[in-house]
Amino acid sequence: MERTHSLAVDGQHIHYVRAGQGPAVVLLHGSGSSLEGFGRVAELLSASHDVIRPDLPGFGRTGPRPDRDYRVRTSARTIARFTTALDLPRFAVAGNSLGGNIAWNLALDAPERVDALVLVNATGYPGKTLPAGLRLARNPLLRPLLRHWLPRSATERGLREAVGANSAIVDDAMVDRVHALTSRPGNRSAFVDFANTDQPDRSAEIPKIAVPTLVLRSAEVDGQHFARDIPGAQERVHADGGHLLPEEDPDWVATAIAEFLR
Repeated sequence: MERTHSLAVDGQHIHYVRAGQGPAVVLLHGSGSSLEGFGRVAELLSASHDVIRPDLPGFGRTGPRPDRDYRVRTSARTIARFTTALDLPRFAVAGNSLGGNIAWNLALDAPERVDALVLVNATGYPGKTLPAGLRLARNPLLRPLLRHWLPRSATERGLREAVGANSAIVDDAMVDRVHALTSRPGNRSAFVDFANTDQPDRSAEIPKIAVPTLVLRSAEVDGQHFARDIPGAQERVHADGGHLLPEEDPDWVATAIAEFLR
């Protein structure tokens, strides 16, 4: 049975959902998304794990950070404090896109907390192609407008750009859900702040990651060098997935994570 909660961390209320019993695994969604992005994966994993899905600071029902600090390393510290507040001394962490970036930063900065790391089309290497939404939010002419308004059609275009062969998942229900959550008070402005945050490049430190790592990547998604750079990392490649693998093929993702964590 899913339990919805809110926890005060770093001056804001982190919204999260928790379900299942067993070893703890924390699932971190990508930019412009929310905990719903891992919904089906969480449902499958909860048969054997204690699955925790937070809305990251700046997104979903958690909403904007009061300090407007959207550096990835800051978010990793917030997630570390979030898990401490949940009384989770150790846990596995899986992240998609931005969530994967936060996850590997967490594995670098608090390896004593992280039992296992799963990176699903994670970001963190310079030169990676930016999603349309981030490109728009970096446009100095559009920034003031985008803090308050974005048409539903732009949300739909962004989602269609982010998926691979299974484009049928981008239906009205998905577009409505994502558009409603990104339209919550303060979330648009938070996204613009996030998009324009100078993110220090830590990619040279990736080979220092020492926790057991599984890399799940779509063949057509660029900027994926984790399996090359993390010692002992396992890798699985999805032939026709896009950026949103946890929603495009949740059974594949959940099976891969469950087998790895076993």
